[in-house]
Amino acid sequence: MTVPLDKHRRIVSPALAPTQPREADRLDPGKTSDAVLRIGLVNNMPDTALQATERQFTRLLQAAAGDRRIHLHCFSLPSVARSAQAKALMAGRYTDIADLGRLKLDGLIVTGAEPVAATLPEEPFWKDLTDVIDWAEGNTRSAIWSCLAAHAAVLHLDGIERQPLELKCSGVYDCHKVADDWLMKDIRSPLKVAHSRVNALRKADLADHGYQLLTEAPDAGVDIFAKRLRSHFVFFQGHPEYEALSLQREYLRDITRYLARQRELFPEAPVGYFDPATESRLSTYRKRACAERQIPLSVELPRIRFAPVPNGSPWLRPTTRPC
Repeated sequence: MTVPLDKHRRIVSPALAPTQPREADRLDPGKTSDAVLRIGLVNNMPDTALQATERQFTRLLQAAAGDRRIHLHCFSLPSVARSAQAKALMAGRYTDIADLGRLKLDGLIVTGAEPVAATLPEEPFWKDLTDVIDWAEGNTRSAIWSCLAAHAAVLHLDGIERQPLELKCSGVYDCHKVADDWLMKDIRSPLKVAHSRVNALRKADLADHGYQLLTEAPDAGVDIFAKRLRSHFVFFQGHPEYEALSLQREYLRDITRYLARQRELFPEAPVGYFDPATESRLSTYRKRACAERQIPLSVELPRIRFAPVPNGSPWLRPTTRPC
């Protein structure tokens, strides 16, 4: 699937994009191929987040494109398990990962994935993912590695092991610029970024292996970092692509898994995400859920309100939204 993006046309979802570019999207005969950037999105997110992830990164690219046109090509690793419904959704819209080289991409975005193994090399998609890392290093101008993909890339490239956290890092954190780099130009500091992970990379390990730290949060650690190889690799431990309700959906999913006894502990509420009244109601709900631990409780959650956002903040979300 190719999604043409330009500043004159809003694309709500790649699924709604035309399969063929309009005449206005085509290159003029006198222009070089540099007039269009070709970006690949390797979407490894689980089925429930597949379309949302496409939409989120599409919007980020469109916001950053300015006057430049971008053609977005979607891929998925064959070793990431998919339901029949997801496969049907992807048919004709996702390109075989073997076609990465044929499309001559300028850049690549590789998302995280839901872990199923104790260590990254034990993941069923490990070999496919490391092949993509090696290919991107020699065949793109730049590549972005998000969440688990960032952890996998630094492990594969430099042997840097991620460290398990005692509690999941989940919430909206103030991330501060820590380097004067062109990538951070015109970025206000601090910027609010969503994080959602159970592992972390140590700042000292990254610095010792030549990674440039760009942003970090006092409570969440390293946020964005980069390393210039043959390709310029940029890594996100956070999720700047997340929409307003992304963390809420994850939190409710984890509550349901707790009630179904698929996880041991009741999840902590995302930091800096709900308003104080909601946090209080959720605390009361948690006590009942832990005492009864029955699936019907999942439909009795209190009405949720989000924490207020300062004017001009890049983290935009609705003031109130029912569960």
